[in-house]
Amino acid sequence: MPRTAKISRSTNETQIELELSIDGVGKSDVQTGVGFLDHMLDLFARHGAFDLTVRGDGDLHVDQHHTVEDVGICLGQAFRQALGDKKGIRRYGAMTLPMEETLSTIAVDLSGRFFFVFQADFPTQKIGDFDSELVEDFWQAVAANALCNLHVLIHYGRNSHHIAEAIFKGVARALRSATEADPRMIGVPSTKGTLHE
Repeated sequence: MPRTAKISRSTNETQIELELSIDGVGKSDVQTGVGFLDHMLDLFARHGAFDLTVRGDGDLHVDQHHTVEDVGICLGQAFRQALGDKKGIRRYGAMTLPMEETLSTIAVDLSGRFFFVFQADFPTQKIGDFDSELVEDFWQAVAANALCNLHVLIHYGRNSHHIAEAIFKGVARALRSATEADPRMIGVPSTKGTLHE
């Protein structure tokens, strides 16, 4: 069965349409109105080998927060939906990834339980017109809605753009590993017999 999902989210603040194929080839078509987020999601799709389409229309006259967070909510829901009962997946994934002067380590557990740790300091409050703090808000929304454990650690870095890029690429690679089929795993990779909340 194809591991795909279509998510629609409509509020007074945003309208988001998102499509995800876990077993893709890294194609992306992302238009959220937030240029830096579009760039990061293109990187995410390419490095995860996920096919991702996003259309976002948000209250950018207020700020970028609602749009960024709501896209994160939809992406997390899409992974949760596309993975189904999670039979035969690896479940865990981790990546230590260099991005020029920056080094990130990302670890993920598709456990059916939410926990999020984010240890990353951005030297600037802005990346262009993008609020650096929104990187954390985005991934918290993803993890909370995917119901996974997600740990993000930046060991060091000087450039805020590189730090954000190391996080998005690292999460993509970790999720790629965690969602892959494990030929030795029969059923759900848990002694509980389920990976749902």
